[in-house]
Amino acid sequence: MPEADLTAIFHALADDKRRAMVAQLAAQPLSVKDLAEPLAMALPSAVKHLNVLETSGLVTSQKQGRVRTYAIRSDAFHDINGWIARRERAMNAAFDRMEQFIADLPKEPDT
Repeated sequence: MPEADLTAIFHALADDKRRAMVAQLAAQPLSVKDLAEPLAMALPSAVKHLNVLETSGLVTSQKQGRVRTYAIRSDAFHDINGWIARRERAMNAAFDRMEQFIADLPKEPDT
């Protein structure tokens, strides 16, 4: 995944209100109104936050009549999970090398 895409995702998740929206959408698709109410947010503000989430690729939306409903993408966290897994593998490899380095150090004689 291009670094710019990850930057957009992490930017979208950097805001606590957007993270709250993602948590709500993890349970079920919801309308803008249903997402805004628990956050005591005006609808225009909610739409701005949802646009950031949609632009990042975390959510999708559908409009039926006058109601726009948002849903979390089924693969929304695939790229983040891959990025984290790569960092975890690199970190574990570094710890393995450090452990081997320590094991290879000459032992001091017991006094």
